Amino acid sequence: MTGGLSDDPAVPAPHPRPGLLTFLGGVGTVTGSKFMVETDHARVLVDCGLFQGQKELRRRNWRPLPLDPRDVESVVVTHAHLDHTGYLPRLVREGFRGPVYCTPDTARLAELILRDSAHLMEEEALHANREGWSKHRPAEPLYTLKDAEEVLARFSPVEIGLDTEIAEGTVLRLHHAGHILGSSWAHLTLEDGGTVAFSGDLGRQVHPLLLPPEPFSGADVLLVESTYGNRHHDDAISRDVFAAALTRTLARGGSVLIPSFAVDRTEVVLHQLAELRRTGVLPAAVPVYVDSPMALRALRVYQDAFDRRSPQLRPELLADPGAALDPAPFTAARTPQESAEIQHSAVPSIIVSASGMATGGRVVHHLRRMLPDPRNTVLVVGFAAQGTRARDLVEGARSLKMFGTYVPVRAEVVDVPGFSAHADSEEILTWLRGAPQPPKALYVVHGEPEGSERLRDRIEHELGWNAVVPSSGERVLVR
Repeated sequence: MTGGLSDDPAVPAPHPRPGLLTFLGGVGTVTGSKFMVETDHARVLVDCGLFQGQKELRRRNWRPLPLDPRDVESVVVTHAHLDHTGYLPRLVREGFRGPVYCTPDTARLAELILRDSAHLMEEEALHANREGWSKHRPAEPLYTLKDAEEVLARFSPVEIGLDTEIAEGTVLRLHHAGHILGSSWAHLTLEDGGTVAFSGDLGRQVHPLLLPPEPFSGADVLLVESTYGNRHHDDAISRDVFAAALTRTLARGGSVLIPSFAVDRTEVVLHQLAELRRTGVLPAAVPVYVDSPMALRALRVYQDAFDRRSPQLRPELLADPGAALDPAPFTAARTPQESAEIQHSAVPSIIVSASGMATGGRVVHHLRRMLPDPRNTVLVVGFAAQGTRARDLVEGARSLKMFGTYVPVRAEVVDVPGFSAHADSEEILTWLRGAPQPPKALYVVHGEPEGSERLRDRIEHELGWNAVVPSSGERVLVR
């Protein structure tokens, strides 16, 4: 006998136990996605994102995980956005040493995002120590650029549609999700034969650049996002609102600021601006600035995808890839000096700048300058989480706190949620209806409570499936 198990081949080996799923993040909020899957021989973390938005959520990034990162054998990342990748450097800092599985394009975009995130954290800590506005003495970054570089060395890209054994008896297959370039939904087959799928962030059926998500093909257990679980995107109205806001603002001599996620949202916004240029709605004389070094680097990744004719892209765009992203033309602001020159320009213009929720980055400097002027407009073109400046603007804030002081909001604020790259409730239901049979259990995650509960109700009433909104820290069996 060895380790309590018989060496006699006539004695059958014990049957593997069902997998155990733990909800570590992305529950009750649209950020911080982290889901642990454990079997007899595997500990796999699916997504490893930062909490963003309200202060209480951000504080959770500093709390130790209820597990030892050294025991996590591998991580699966569904796509590159910070709320799905941004905790990886901290995980490595605390001892994780395994591979990170994702698509090749996700690896390329995550490289940009994680380096930028680490740089901003280091810069914020330096600024806080220099200006004395942090209650911590000294202020420290959550992680450093060195931590981010250590993560990047652990990326192990896998192609969409291929089976990859990521641990003994555990097989991963990634499927196209259509949210951003490289995004996927993940399917795991566990050693006991059970299956669990993770939607990640699902894209739109009408994404202007990417093909729709690959249909859900079934699993015993499914985790589905609910960012817009209680919303419907009206694309025609959104495009009209977007164009009207530009026209109205330019007519009164103002400028338009578009806080935009550096990855994908900037590309979608540029695509729409290109269309407005071609139709004459946006005058050729009005300059368009892209003021985000990371957005410009991400744009290069998208342009490379067009060059290699990626199967993720809509085929009708491949005939003229330049027209898909070029607002004829835009001006790139790469250096701080070039960004400052935009701020000192008196010419009405359109500025596309990160971050999309206005939590950091160069867009905050533009907000400080532009918000007091009623001629200007801020166009919010995506989901804004609770506790972010973009959400405060959408909800009618009369002032915003930036750099230790309050800035009055006199500029017009226009919300255009239809530009989001997240599927709305009907699109999520359409994706689910493609399953050959319902999952035994469906968990509604990655949404604020109202969105998650509304989507759960629709799934129960319209599909008749067993749908649950889990609690943070809850553990369930995969069977």
